[in-house]
Amino acid sequence: MNNSPIDNGEGEAGSLTHIDAQGSARMVDVGAKPQTPRLAVASGRIRMSAKALAAIKAGDAPKGDVLGTARIAGIMAAKRTGDLVPMCHPLALDAVTVDFSYESDAVRVTASASLTGRTGVEMEAIVAATMALVTVYDMAKALDKAMVIEDVRLIEKRGGKSGHWRAPDIAG
Repeated sequence: MNNSPIDNGEGEAGSLTHIDAQGSARMVDVGAKPQTPRLAVASGRIRMSAKALAAIKAGDAPKGDVLGTARIAGIMAAKRTGDLVPMCHPLALDAVTVDFSYESDAVRVTASASLTGRTGVEMEAIVAATMALVTVYDMAKALDKAMVIEDVRLIEKRGGKSGHWRAPDIAG
């Protein structure tokens, strides 16, 4: 068994929760955990040229409704996280939101996922935000191939054994 000093927030410091006694990857058994309300919020941004940003704001991108399509992609991706991330449990999500805001040189996405269950929804929120950003890139690449996806991260989580956590640099 690998006993490297890693604390992923789910097991004891020094234990690897997704590795079995033979050192093989495994999915954690969450069957005995209590069902509790869970929420996670993630965000990221895609930096782009003024031309691309103006076209997205005006609804003039060659491929159509950039943010509407990206919202749908983010929601669909959250629902498929268990298929995309190897050790994630497939979850019956109660809600997923994908929202956008404009910055001076970027579009920011904020995604949330929630359910009442035995495991958290952090990965679902991160996958939703990431796929929404990838879709913005796809929908606007004719306007700016040099767009940069950046700053994808967990902002907040609620529920489970670790309770409420918020990124330390985020007000609120």
